[in-house]
Amino acid sequence: MWRSRRRDVQRLVRRHPPETSRQVGGGRVSATERQTDSRSSGRSGWRVRWCGDAALVVECDADLDPRVNARAVEIARQVRLARVEGVRDVVPTHSAVTVYLDPVAGDAEVLSRRLLSWAESSAPAAEAQREITVGVRYGGPGGPDLEAVAAFAGCSIDEVVRRHAAGHYRVFMLGFLPGFAYMGVVDSRIAMPRRATPRLAVPARSVGIAGRQTGIYPSAAPGGWQLIGTADIAPFTLQAEPACIFRAGDLVRFEPRVVES
Repeated sequence: MWRSRRRDVQRLVRRHPPETSRQVGGGRVSATERQTDSRSSGRSGWRVRWCGDAALVVECDADLDPRVNARAVEIARQVRLARVEGVRDVVPTHSAVTVYLDPVAGDAEVLSRRLLSWAESSAPAAEAQREITVGVRYGGPGGPDLEAVAAFAGCSIDEVVRRHAAGHYRVFMLGFLPGFAYMGVVDSRIAMPRRATPRLAVPARSVGIAGRQTGIYPSAAPGGWQLIGTADIAPFTLQAEPACIFRAGDLVRFEPRVVES
């Protein structure tokens, strides 16, 4: 049976002193509630904690770090390969992995040890990294914020397009909407923050910027990202197999098709 109470992992974890609460996934988590494995806190920065009574989170403090994200993706891959008894699902994010558990099967203490072992491994992540090119029609009706991004950056529209299309973006995670890929890292000069007031409706295939991240809306939805163009592909098609063209760890390159002022 999953021993999901905190006392069952006290030999693995210890409390940290009060700190400022920080964002983890979709909610606020007080640092006083975090539990950290003493073996990992000094060496790798990874720690394991409970999320409710039916999920474990292994996480690392990082801000859009491709190396940390590669390790998170690798941890998720190892969990899937291990076919650990009682694991229902595994979800990697920017710098964390949440493992959802069946509360009536398995051994949480053993899983905690394995998660930390995978996190602390010095072996390179065994990513099968794909490269995907996405054509974009910049500006026009599909890019109503392109001019605002240029003003924010203090440069021309053409320079915004050049910078946005200059490199490869790592898919850090999928979330928000089915098929929405959070990609980074955006050139700091054009990294305009989200809009103060989100739009009630953003068209499908809209390409947006939100700080150091960029992404493509897979379907029409409310959203606050700065819209700079329209992609020539649909990131998510329910009838397709697989339904989503992106997965965590992919490298994405944007290729300008047309630039409209």
